[in-house]
Amino acid sequence: MGGAGFAAYDEVRLRIEIKERLREMSSVTMRMIPDRHAEGLARQARYFLAIAGLVLSVGAAIPVTLIQIFGWPRLHEEIFFPPAFYVSTVLLFSGSIALHRANFWVRQERQKEFRKWLVIALCLGTGFLGVQSYGLLSLFPQGRSATVASLGVTPMVIAFAAMHAMHFTVATLFVSFIAARTVANRYDHEYHWGVTFCAWFWHALGVVWIAILTIFANAV
Repeated sequence: MGGAGFAAYDEVRLRIEIKERLREMSSVTMRMIPDRHAEGLARQARYFLAIAGLVLSVGAAIPVTLIQIFGWPRLHEEIFFPPAFYVSTVLLFSGSIALHRANFWVRQERQKEFRKWLVIALCLGTGFLGVQSYGLLSLFPQGRSATVASLGVTPMVIAFAAMHAMHFTVATLFVSFIAARTVANRYDHEYHWGVTFCAWFWHALGVVWIAILTIFANAV
């Protein structure tokens, strides 16, 4: 009976040790692997509103700052390629590369690199919005008569560029949403569909911008 009692006691201790080990392993796993099913939608919403508000505020402040530095864009009667579009084009394709790198690293479960490239893409997208807005101011002709507004390629180019800027604003807000979910540890090597979709959406806008630049080249 004494031997059986000791055996039962050892079995209980073994079970307790196993439970403690499993609890320790679970806590380590939770720290290392993002929990995309965690609670906290309200917290994500606050993150998104904060990031999106910062992005839109900085994007609006950039053209104001450029006007203060370089003055109001010089108005032209005929269509021309605004110098600001050279800069915005570089920002657009640099952001596309950055977001592609972020998508690559999240698939490799390299959270540090993923977050770094995601922040870079968000900053480049914010810069694009600001510089593109400054460039769009240069496209409006000095005298917008009814004839100028309805004839020629200028109104079409302005409309395309403005629509592209609006779609890119949506894309930047999408990146802000991805960043908010990233802060909440929602993406890993198994679950990264949102990052992938956002990257391809950005790439598609790059292709659209190439088409708009082609129209510019033919018009100028």
